[in-house]
Amino acid sequence: MFDDKVILCGSSSYEKIFYFNPEFDSLPKQIKDELQIMCVLFTEDVGGILRLEFDEKGNLNLTVESKEDDFFFDEIGSVLKIKQLRAEKRELLENMETYFRVFFLQEGQDVISD
Repeated sequence: MFDDKVILCGSSSYEKIFYFNPEFDSLPKQIKDELQIMCVLFTEDVGGILRLEFDEKGNLNLTVESKEDDFFFDEIGSVLKIKQLRAEKRELLENMETYFRVFFLQEGQDVISD
């Protein structure tokens, strides 16, 4: 179904922007706001670019990158912050994976209901 990864949202400390994929506009505003706060705080804290992206199996990956000449990017801090986010936002991230698998990958659609 997908040639590449599907980006849910992302934030860049370089351009001071937050991106939210319009394909996910049906998500409740509260969830979109929580994702935005999470991404923006991450990039404000450690720098670089953070993307939340789904792979072809519906796993939600937190991908971080930085410009090669960005000496202010905190690489160690980014690894620690990702671990912290995965722990603190576990329920949100798991729910996003479930949402993606059901509505985009159509998993569970073959169940017969009586």
